[in-house]
Amino acid sequence: MNGQHRKDIQPGLDVNIVLKKDQRTGKKTRGIVKDILTNSSFHPHGIKVRLVDGQVGRVQEIFVGGNGSACDI
Repeated sequence: MNGQHRKDIQPGLDVNIVLKKDQRTGKKTRGIVKDILTNSSFHPHGIKVRLVDGQVGRVQEIFVGGNGSACDI
């Protein structure tokens, strides 16, 4: 899952996000979702979330299961 649909994201998920300062480089930051900040059901650049450590960015990848692999749907 690529993080563009709000229905795919919920608090507690392990995700990769791109922070605002890293948008040019595309550097990803991994963390656990605390809050979903985007109200719309879809966003082409990824749903904006706040991680438990306070960082805010747009979801690029959602990790599923305990093996740490990204879901490719």
